[in-house]
Amino acid sequence: MNRPLIGVTTYRQPATWGRWTEVDATLLPAAYVDAVRRGGGTPLLIPPLGPGDRAIDIVRRIDGLVIAGGSDVNPARYGEEPHERTRGWHDDRDVSEMALLHAADDLELPVLGVCRGMQVMAVVDGGRLAQHVPDVLGTDLHCPGVDVYGAVEVHTVAGSRIAGILGPVTRVACHHHQAVADLGDRCRPAAHATDGLLEAMEAPGDRFRVGVQWHPETLTDPALFRALADAAAHVRG
Repeated sequence: MNRPLIGVTTYRQPATWGRWTEVDATLLPAAYVDAVRRGGGTPLLIPPLGPGDRAIDIVRRIDGLVIAGGSDVNPARYGEEPHERTRGWHDDRDVSEMALLHAADDLELPVLGVCRGMQVMAVVDGGRLAQHVPDVLGTDLHCPGVDVYGAVEVHTVAGSRIAGILGPVTRVACHHHQAVADLGDRCRPAAHATDGLLEAMEAPGDRFRVGVQWHPETLTDPALFRALADAAAHVRG
């Protein structure tokens, strides 16, 4: 049986490689590609939508969708002014990923949101974000440095899909200075850090629509990506 085709969103920004400096590029950390493959899927990278691109046309050609991590979401999209530490948002990416999520919802496609991806899912559902977690918790445990992941213990909600995949307690790699403060009207809590911060959410029912605040692509256990691929294969079948 063919492996399910998993679309993964990317972002556009200047990059440097070889003899080329500050060239506009479409990027994604290779860890996402590797994680999708380890989970049993075939990755397909999706750049931000451009003129003439339709999200529904893309979603019809894939079996599952990953909304990848990255920069902050523009706070205007959930009706707030930016915090002094909220910066670097890309409106083209916000618009593109929200369109893809709406299209995935229309077709009931399996979705996994990673870090920023979970936050985009919440905003699409009418929720809002805490713009700077240290203001809420008084600690930078969830984002300890520029290129460092925080080791966070997460407790899953009994009976949730996430609990069935990861068990009652797991340690995860976090790098987020923002978090979901209001889930909106589509998902329910699925896991919390020991400090109470929401670390995962999921839609009720049979459809795989899961957001996690941590970075499962950096971990050796591909359980979440395997669960996504399994759901995608089921939908294809």
